[in-house]
Amino acid sequence: MEQYQKILTVIDPTVEDQKALKRAIELAQKTKASITAFLTIFDFSYEMTTMLSSDEREVMRKSVVDDRRQWLTNIVDSLEHQSVAIDCQVVWHNRPFETIIEQVLNEGYDIVIKGTHQHDKLKSVIFTPTDWHILRKCPCPVLLVKDHSWPAQGNIVAAINAGSDEDEHISLNKKITEQAISLAKTIEANVHLVNSYPGTPVNIAIEIPEFNSAEYNDTMLKHHQQAMLEHASKYDIGQSHTHVNEGLPEDVIQALSVELDAELVILGTIGRTGLSAALIGNTAEHVIDRLNCDVLALKPDGYVSPLAK
Repeated sequence: MEQYQKILTVIDPTVEDQKALKRAIELAQKTKASITAFLTIFDFSYEMTTMLSSDEREVMRKSVVDDRRQWLTNIVDSLEHQSVAIDCQVVWHNRPFETIIEQVLNEGYDIVIKGTHQHDKLKSVIFTPTDWHILRKCPCPVLLVKDHSWPAQGNIVAAINAGSDEDEHISLNKKITEQAISLAKTIEANVHLVNSYPGTPVNIAIEIPEFNSAEYNDTMLKHHQQAMLEHASKYDIGQSHTHVNEGLPEDVIQALSVELDAELVILGTIGRTGLSAALIGNTAEHVIDRLNCDVLALKPDGYVSPLAK
């Protein structure tokens, strides 16, 4: 995690408890990183004040920005962050995800850390459109912070696709595993690798009576187990810390994270955008909203953000 030397932390203007900023400080104190506390604000009422001149509206906007900057400065000052440099930035923009990603592209941040919202009555995490846009389009790793703590000797779950022979998946498996090992050393945690595989397709079992579903399942299991062990052995990860289970990725990853009381799940996202993302969805996104621990989402090497000019 020493590669994360420039941290962009997204500030939530609706709450006083900035858990993303606290997590960023916790990480920066271990890695000697610097932090930018980044707040985007916008109020349509200021833009729609037609009776005022553009200069008067600009004065009003500046007044609001200055007020929020002082609010943010007070929050930063109230937190213990000895030896960690924190720069406060407040930007007026009506599409937060765009200015966040532009900041990453222009300033070369190594990671974006953002808090999540929790529904008061349902006790479940609610992801905003900004969350999904950042996950899909941000070129650097994105750490989504929930309310789970990071205790010493906790567990990190690295979700990989060990059974695939596609170059993109192989490269992403390597990246995810290396990130997990690096972070585990930084925060004194244990690394577990998890891989899911599909069960027998129901339509095949129905349409082809002679199809041996038990043999098919056994073959699939052995294939993924062997691929997992070969991958894990490259990083000296013992078999007891590898997990291969049948089922959908979101089900398998969630079940293991609960079983291990994981503090962090690391996974890859191919960053699909447009209609295909809306229709097909992204495995990472199906997983993320079901976990009660932090999630670190990584892009494959060579990914280019659609906002890059």
